[in-house]
Amino acid sequence: MVKLWRCEICGDPYIGEAPPDNCPFCGAHRKYIREAKDADVYFDIELNDKDRANAEHALQVEVSNATFYFCAAGKTDDFEGKLLFNVLGKVEAEHASIWKKILKLDKVPEGNERCHIKNRENLEDSHARETKAIKFYSEAAAESGNERIKQIFEALVEVETDHLHLSEVRLK
Repeated sequence: MVKLWRCEICGDPYIGEAPPDNCPFCGAHRKYIREAKDADVYFDIELNDKDRANAEHALQVEVSNATFYFCAAGKTDDFEGKLLFNVLGKVEAEHASIWKKILKLDKVPEGNERCHIKNRENLEDSHARETKAIKFYSEAAAESGNERIKQIFEALVEVETDHLHLSEVRLK
């Protein structure tokens, strides 16, 4: 029987017989996907100064990464690389949208990132970006006293770790 599911991280709905292993929009793991009627999704969060600074930095990270990935999808010299970077760009753009909602912004700022023609160089850049994001998000989760902010940062650590593995496999 088809049901309506909702990701508790990005808030986007999904129609299917079962929840997907990962949110098709933000990449959050299955544990964050609930039937829509049972999902606990909210973005109106009272931020302390540290959480606000971390959310603002997270927005910059995601905009930068999305811009880089869309650039790489258009320029890389490898067909599978084009597909990979395009989907990574979409996921990172969805992450930026999460922070936009939390920060109560009208729109996501634009990024201006360079990329490479050689697929390997883009994969190396991707690996470095994801490693930095994981480190920052882990620290931000540990610093936050707000359970919702902590939940989002922890979920994004898992997603960025998945992205890191995608580059690691391809760099071997």
